[in-house]
Amino acid sequence: MAVDFGNFVQILQNYGFLDFILPFILVFTIIFAVLQKTNIMGDKKKNFNIIIALVLGLLFVVPHIIGYYPLGYDPVQVMNEALPSVALVAVAVIMLMILMGLFGTQFTKAAAPFIAILAIGFIVYIFGSALGLWLAPYDIFYWWTAETTELIIIILVFALIVYLIVREPGAESPGKNIFKGIKDLFDKN
Repeated sequence: MAVDFGNFVQILQNYGFLDFILPFILVFTIIFAVLQKTNIMGDKKKNFNIIIALVLGLLFVVPHIIGYYPLGYDPVQVMNEALPSVALVAVAVIMLMILMGLFGTQFTKAAAPFIAILAIGFIVYIFGSALGLWLAPYDIFYWWTAETTELIIIILVFALIVYLIVREPGAESPGKNIFKGIKDLFDKN
């Protein structure tokens, strides 16, 4: 007896697994992890952290189930539209870091702040688009196509690589202190 995976996913969708359970688990896990890491409620207050994460997770998904959205935005719909693109950005950043590792650790460390800024910019753009806050560049400029965007990204990446290769090793790079603060944000303590 063969099992069709598409039918299985459709059954999960019919029971609300994809609209209720998965978003709830994701929000609950993120909030619980942040509360555990920051110790806002104090040390060894896991029970309070669980209750807060449970309530916030339910407050995230229940409006979607009952059809009442705060400010007219369905948070589950926004998340479902944005997360596939965010996952794509995460995979692209990881692959870029792996490829940059071929050039050595100094090169990777020097480029990490630039990659972080680009990734944060893409994520802000993705969530803003999911919320309908702005249009895509090709909706504003009729000549702007997907190929134009790809070309600009390729030119910027190659310009960054050339800059990192030809700069003087001992020279103070412009904006180093700005990027040092961003790098410190992502460094583990």
